Amino acid sequence: MHQIDPQSPHASSGAKTPPSHAEIRRIIFGLMLAMLLGALDQTIVATALPTIGDAFGDFANLSWVVTAYLLAATVATPLYGKLSDIHGRRVMLLTAVAVFSAASVACALAPNLLALIIARAVQGLGGGGLISLSQTIIADLVSPRERGRYQAQIAGVFAASSIAGPVLGGLFAQYLNWTLIFWVNLPIGLAALLITERRLRDLPRHERRHAMDYLGAALMAVASLMLLLALGWGGVRLPWGSPLILALFAGTAVFVGLFIWRMRRAEEPFLPLGLLADKVVGRGMIASFLAFGGMVGLSIFVPLYFETARGLSATQSGLGLIPVMGGVVIGAMLSGRAMARLVHYKRPAIGGLALSAGGLLAIALAPAMPLALALALFAVIGVGMGTALPVCTVSIQNAVQPHLMGTTTGVMTFFRQLGGALAVAVLGAVLLAALAGVGAGDIESLARSADPARLSAAFSRVFATVSVLAALAAVALVFLPERPLRSSVHASEGEGSIV
Repeated sequence: MHQIDPQSPHASSGAKTPPSHAEIRRIIFGLMLAMLLGALDQTIVATALPTIGDAFGDFANLSWVVTAYLLAATVATPLYGKLSDIHGRRVMLLTAVAVFSAASVACALAPNLLALIIARAVQGLGGGGLISLSQTIIADLVSPRERGRYQAQIAGVFAASSIAGPVLGGLFAQYLNWTLIFWVNLPIGLAALLITERRLRDLPRHERRHAMDYLGAALMAVASLMLLLALGWGGVRLPWGSPLILALFAGTAVFVGLFIWRMRRAEEPFLPLGLLADKVVGRGMIASFLAFGGMVGLSIFVPLYFETARGLSATQSGLGLIPVMGGVVIGAMLSGRAMARLVHYKRPAIGGLALSAGGLLAIALAPAMPLALALALFAVIGVGMGTALPVCTVSIQNAVQPHLMGTTTGVMTFFRQLGGALAVAVLGAVLLAALAGVGAGDIESLARSADPARLSAAFSRVFATVSVLAALAAVALVFLPERPLRSSVHASEGEGSIV
């Protein structure tokens, strides 16, 4: 831990004139479009899968259309962060958008399911950089004190994609053509490129040389792939205790061990372990992991709850997600604005997460409560969850040197994605155990065929589990040190400790 030397190469960002407020707003609009590409693609494809299966006459391997993208995107996310510290943000963002857009064309023109799966994996390699790079560029443009204000826009992108994605995917597949779910990416990607390409030329460059630790990156990628496959297949394709699932978990542990060994010995490690050892970064990532996992879990299981336990139609169940996601946007906006004004800026997030935990516990104790009350509680839960987003992101970014911003933001996004994958797997296992005991099976089919009493008991356990996640995230924030937020984009002497 040390103070940054304002005379060091990475302390200065060059003599270029800082962009105006209007210019920053235009850049951030382009970044929101790039983030929308990555967020929307994770939700728009799922509802079109039956139509895609019919088109190719292959349902056995259909899940790989989603799995291939998620695996590639998750593994690529921390790589983009490190590479942006080496080669600059602009070139890496343009690369991510270009790869994503080109792969979207390949997806739309795929002659068979295998070609579509391969194209989706390539698309994921592009999509993995869209969200983390956009957040990193915002950190290059906006001071930590003001950065929280923009988190509501970021939360809005995820909320819009969570709600609009399944609806658009279903509409395109049912009434138009399923390939439109990929063609629609082109105008969005083109707009993002046109808006950001020229303006990102003047981004600050942190003239500190980096080297890429390819062995460390490969070890992290293999460990991530094994863990994600185990979480995705466990309880669905195979029982959790099956030899393959256990082997994947064992392989994950081995490669995580090798990765840690490499990080301790590499001259410039892919992920400096000292970064995670910092109290702000480490505890902030734990809180982000838990809170984001809870939000992803709610986005999956709230519509299923409304459709199966409350008897709503599929469309009504999807709309039932609006209170949660709308609440997340409001919570992020309120928390972000509070960060610009308060010295103890983490308190709203701690209170918000505690409120979410209480609301989830209330629904768990009375899952058959009046529908209007349930919707109101889900809105409150969303507000509470949303308060954590700005605090986690800005606190972590505020704690690191500018030349490590890409690496840190990429790893933070990576842990959030892992948190989402782990939460969905755990909540699915909880629901499956309540509905079918043990083993594996299709959760949605089991839920639709279960009797109301068992459904109520099953979703009680699901929401109680999410309540625990929210409470643990609040505890992590309680122990997160509140370092003063800088009022300038780049650290200067006397403005707080950084890694």
